[in-house]
Amino acid sequence: MRISARADYAVRAVLELAVRQDDGPVKAEEIAAVQDIPHKFLEGILGDLRRAGIVDSRRGGGGGYRLARPAAAITVADVVRGVDGPIVSVRGERPTELSYTGTAQPLLPLWIALRANVRRILEGVTIADLAADALPEPVRELAAEPGAWENP
Repeated sequence: MRISARADYAVRAVLELAVRQDDGPVKAEEIAAVQDIPHKFLEGILGDLRRAGIVDSRRGGGGGYRLARPAAAITVADVVRGVDGPIVSVRGERPTELSYTGTAQPLLPLWIALRANVRRILEGVTIADLAADALPEPVRELAAEPGAWENP
């Protein structure tokens, strides 16, 4: 499983907007500089997030980007889907659209289970959780497991 650069940058940008939500609109240049994200790449990401209803934009001197809804109502899954589409896919297809025959049949429930677990984590963490540095207990427990930090 891979998290794309687009998804990583998108979550970082939305998080930056969340912690600055009381400051009014934030310019893309500021987000790019603070989060070390290539500006042109970020502009495309912010456009995707705007189309997904996660951020709003305003033009002009006092313009910039802000969250379209409260940070507590935006999950990490919402952000990832906004820029990358389905969270888990196999060969570009949703697991529920796949079919296997013969000895490969056990793969389908495996991919479905993988998707369910990834969704459980990403849908269970809001941008507000991240902004408050308050990950939900199940996520903190998983991250605290020593094996979670090892690369096999």
